[in-house]
Amino acid sequence: MVEVRDATPSDESDFRRLWQGFCEGYGLTLAPEVTDFTWTRLMDPANPLTARLAIIDGRAQGFAIHQHHPSTWVLGDDGYLEDLYVDPAARGHGLGRALIEDLVAIGRARGWRRLYWLTEIGNATARRLYDQFCDNDGHIRYRMTL
Repeated sequence: MVEVRDATPSDESDFRRLWQGFCEGYGLTLAPEVTDFTWTRLMDPANPLTARLAIIDGRAQGFAIHQHHPSTWVLGDDGYLEDLYVDPAARGHGLGRALIEDLVAIGRARGWRRLYWLTEIGNATARRLYDQFCDNDGHIRYRMTL
């Protein structure tokens, strides 16, 4: 059975283990201070960035990092699923689906009008799951480093 809940300070080592796997999966190496800063923001109740964890047998096996923000396109806010990750050893057990369904429920309860996320075009595994929720909207992301 999968439990999905907010990350707490006692989850730091599990989160860091999962975060490292997430970064490695994208071939990224982040400076330790970036990870430290991310964890600090996730634990700050005044910060809009939140982490939900998928727990199996008492151990975190996946996360969904999200936030909500005002939108010019709807009467209300949008939810943005920024990062979704499931440990490779735990994949195929519905954790990714559980994390998205959890955010859908949170969004509906809080009055969000939409939930959106991005993935790489070639991420066929993730896209098979995402396509079960909705069609991609045809947008391409442009990101400029400032």
